[in-house]
Amino acid sequence: MTVHIDRDEHVVTVTIDRERKLNALDYPTIDALLASLDRIDSDGSVRAIVLTGAGRRAFSAGADIPSLAGSIAGGPERALREIVRRGHALTRRIEEFPKPVIVAVNGLAYGGGCEITEAAPLAVAAEHATFAKPEISLGFPPPFGGSQRLPRHVGRKRGLEIILTGDPVPAARAAEIGLVNAVVPAGELLDTARHLADRIIRHAPTAVAACLRAVTRGINLPVDEGLAVEAACFAATVPTDGVRTGLRRFLDRSVASP
Repeated sequence: MTVHIDRDEHVVTVTIDRERKLNALDYPTIDALLASLDRIDSDGSVRAIVLTGAGRRAFSAGADIPSLAGSIAGGPERALREIVRRGHALTRRIEEFPKPVIVAVNGLAYGGGCEITEAAPLAVAAEHATFAKPEISLGFPPPFGGSQRLPRHVGRKRGLEIILTGDPVPAARAAEIGLVNAVVPAGELLDTARHLADRIIRHAPTAVAACLRAVTRGINLPVDEGLAVEAACFAATVPTDGVRTGLRRFLDRSVASP
């Protein structure tokens, strides 16, 4: 198995485990990640995911190059089917997941590893982590959604500099431009990711899912269309226990206050 799941109460840690290959994403690993996400999605008792890589050297070095080379040798249709569609399916699934996915970047995040980080709603990085888009050195643009998400996150010029040079970006710079939320010592990485998860899951799951959906669906829309998405997400929460409990708690505190 190249994907391992560990559970601690309401939070699961999903680990990409191909340490000898720098946790590169071959096709079975991508398929296993997608299957794991499906199982987690269907388990209502799981509230958040921490996604990381095995070892200290890499979160993921990106797509497995031998697999990728074989697909490309088969021509454009095969390459699109095996590389692009599979990669898009994974990053879109992470981006649109109804529970928070927090990437804990424990080393280099290159290519597809960087694209997973871009797709996830939240990310923290170890101080020694680095990010890069080396696809240009192989002769093609990022195929897992990175040409679209990265410039949206960090700005067109910053995104293009990273994409067009292929040069590594250190963790501190990644935090500065908004690719990750925080940078911490390596020994504190998973605890930091878990603490962030705990700060989120103290809130009603319906509220968390609605916030994720509103931001993810609305962020690239014109503001009027985004506001319509926000309104629909708000309306969906109105009849929920989360709203009733939250309002009751607030009102009870207000009555109790002097």
